[in-house]
Amino acid sequence: MKDTKSETPEERPVSTDKNGVWGSDAMAEMLGRLDVEYVALNPGSSFRGLHDSLVNYLGNTDPKMLLCLHEEHAVAIAHGWAKVTGEPMAVILHANVGLMHASMAIYNAWCDRVPMLILGATGPVDADLRRPWIDWIHTSRDQAAIIRPYVKWDDQPASLNASLVAMTRATASTKTAPHAPTYVCFDVSVQEAAHTEMPALPDPDAFPVPDAPIASPSQIEELYRHLESAKKPVFMMGRMSRSAEDWALRVALAEHFNAKVVTDIKTGAVFPTDHAQHVGPPSFFLSDPQVRALQEADLIVAFDWVDVMGAIKQAQVNAPVVNISIDHHLANGWSFDHTGPVQAALHLATTPENCIEALAETLDINASPAPEALPSPPRVPFTPGPEPLTMQRFASALGEGLGETLTTLVRLPLGWDGGFWHFRHPLDYLGYDGGAGIGSGPGMMVGAALALRDSDRLPVAVLGDGDTMMGISALWTAARYQIPMLVIVCNNRSYYNDEVHQEKVAKIRRRPVENKWIGQAITGPDLDFAALAEAQGLTGIGPILSAEDLAKAIADGIEKVQNGACVLIDARVEPGYAEAMSKGMTEED
Repeated sequence: MKDTKSETPEERPVSTDKNGVWGSDAMAEMLGRLDVEYVALNPGSSFRGLHDSLVNYLGNTDPKMLLCLHEEHAVAIAHGWAKVTGEPMAVILHANVGLMHASMAIYNAWCDRVPMLILGATGPVDADLRRPWIDWIHTSRDQAAIIRPYVKWDDQPASLNASLVAMTRATASTKTAPHAPTYVCFDVSVQEAAHTEMPALPDPDAFPVPDAPIASPSQIEELYRHLESAKKPVFMMGRMSRSAEDWALRVALAEHFNAKVVTDIKTGAVFPTDHAQHVGPPSFFLSDPQVRALQEADLIVAFDWVDVMGAIKQAQVNAPVVNISIDHHLANGWSFDHTGPVQAALHLATTPENCIEALAETLDINASPAPEALPSPPRVPFTPGPEPLTMQRFASALGEGLGETLTTLVRLPLGWDGGFWHFRHPLDYLGYDGGAGIGSGPGMMVGAALALRDSDRLPVAVLGDGDTMMGISALWTAARYQIPMLVIVCNNRSYYNDEVHQEKVAKIRRRPVENKWIGQAITGPDLDFAALAEAQGLTGIGPILSAEDLAKAIADGIEKVQNGACVLIDARVEPGYAEAMSKGMTEED
């Protein structure tokens, strides 16, 4: 946070005697030329040469290393960074084993369509150079095969020059829409080969990032005719930019066509939820008001919405659909994250931003950017008292504790009701993790908080207890590098999502619903999240049992964060889901 952050502890080498040139020195220099600011890693011998070069050749600057305690956290941190900045962070993963550790987090980043430059390494490809045992089990013939279905591009170059070119190509590819991670695997022997001089490095400008495709004038004209003739258009706004200028144009376009707008909670804040045109609450699945809006629509325009076909099917509508997306470029046969095919009256293969800008130019619409410094208000009044913390009482205490603090909600749990809170700016809320992989929340919080550190915004994450426990050691990195942030564990002491499923199955089979907690409850003993946070160098608070105490704890936590601390609050809440979420997770065809 601006003017209140503590400086990152310096990790400087004791000297800068380079003593020759090594292959990995060129790789490190290339990272600097690619404007990589940070590289997240968990150390590994397969990239010991590159690690040495980052320290002893570059002096641990441009990029700086972020030490992580698990490869999955390294990727999640880069994911959180990208959700704020729209730019890739670099990640280095050790051999095949580190890549396997990181694979779930890479899948999250793929599904969330964020840019990320992942660098890996393998033991010597030349078998004569392998050390006994360890180099054999850490060498793969085609290492990227582990993750190829969910990266955009990969390479395993066999020479230094090819490695440098691959780095530039991977960076340009991940920055090109539609975004997704890229992966380059280095041979340890190429890293550790000596050179008489620094080789000529590729010019990044020779690998320019192409502009996203634009719709043809005739398509924009056809879309305009659809909108002009529609009496009840609905805009479904999905994956869209964090730009305040783009936000303002969305609002202006919806107002011009008197279109209702639906948003979802998976993809973050893209439209003001307290605007008269917005229909809510935003949910993981369509809420009932959103279903009714789609059923009443005579035109539906989907702006890179996640699973258009699923939404149309849930709402059971027959209105014509205009699909605006280039996501089809990432569809493959391994997973179904690209969801079902959209039967569209018109498909514009462009980004939502390019389409809206073209429409605004056609209509001569101008809009002022969204204001930066307006806190987003909660929608539930504060209800103090000794009663147990329901999700609604939790939300009321969160609003009371945050007060007028300008906040970015980095993450919200599955039990959150979108009706609890308003979003008024693209940085008010960042969305979910893409692949719904439990354990991603802590790492994504660290990356997002790092990206927000020089802003006026307080990074806040409300995480589930299962998510936190799986990824809790990611928080050590925040403590190590003094990245101020406030984490609140919404601790219902259960894998409650699966309790909901077990209840559904028990009812279908006429078996005891009372047994749904078995194999799900995280109790006996309860997890002490405050103690776990303290053990990693954070400030731990809790457990908190009432709304009144939670509001006080949050206010106290804010003061500590503004003085540079990383704070975690353990809030004990009652299990429960918003209606749309509960129905969506268990609804049958």
